[in-house]
Amino acid sequence: MSHVPVHLLNADHLDAVPAHALNARRNDHNRALRHAQYLIRRKQDGRYLGLIGRWNGMLQFRAWQDRSCSVEQLDPLLAMLGLRRRDALHGRRPIRLAQLPNWQLALPGVGNVLLDWLDRLNAMGIDALAYSESTGLPWQFEPPILRYAGRDRFQRPLWLIDSAAKSWARMRRAAAADDVTLDAISGFRGYAYQYGIFQRKLARGLSIEQILKVNAAPGFSEHHTGRALDIGFPGEPSAEESFEHTPAYAWLDQHANEFGFHLSYPRNNPHGISFEPWHWCWHAALPM
Repeated sequence: MSHVPVHLLNADHLDAVPAHALNARRNDHNRALRHAQYLIRRKQDGRYLGLIGRWNGMLQFRAWQDRSCSVEQLDPLLAMLGLRRRDALHGRRPIRLAQLPNWQLALPGVGNVLLDWLDRLNAMGIDALAYSESTGLPWQFEPPILRYAGRDRFQRPLWLIDSAAKSWARMRRAAAADDVTLDAISGFRGYAYQYGIFQRKLARGLSIEQILKVNAAPGFSEHHTGRALDIGFPGEPSAEESFEHTPAYAWLDQHANEFGFHLSYPRNNPHGISFEPWHWCWHAALPM
């Protein structure tokens, strides 16, 4: 792990975010990040729980401030990074790490995660099968690995799968050559992010029916796949229908398909979703 990582590792409950993609606002955080290669983040609420890096030449996991995570959550993520613990997980004490043999490298399964999220949807009053049948939207699986694709207009790290990230970079350069600026508004958003949107709106008194009119149910958003992008234009508000009248939309309408990006929700789409001129999704080229 001596290289500078460019990929986010996405496990069931935690993810590992490359430290270079983050901007620390405090000096003590900056000092910690200088030694770190990854920050370990809890997906449910976005809180950082620990650091993975080298201190005094030794590869370690260190707790972030006074936070902790369980062995059951940490070990699968370490395995995705090709690592294992050499010490027991105990409070804030640094944990030494070792490299795993290649045959023990692991990517997470999806079975338990899917069942867990179906239970959560049911608890919110959403029947996933009925919802899928009525909207025509399929369940979307989160990728285990996402590539750093620069920053969005809010200076947040932008994450996409490798092919989509590379196509986005090429498309943005091509648009710039035509004097058109394409802003990324958002890319990958996981189940937990979407679930948080629903929880906050429910807390404000909205009903599930009201929320579903403007937000896809957790598990059904194309943003979960790491292939979808919300795109904007400088000076224009984010995710508004007025984007249709910008030079960016006119350019995308003519050229996006050349880079594998397609408008997901045109007017009168079969899913019953309102026209979203800003939402584009990358699809691998189909064989001829």
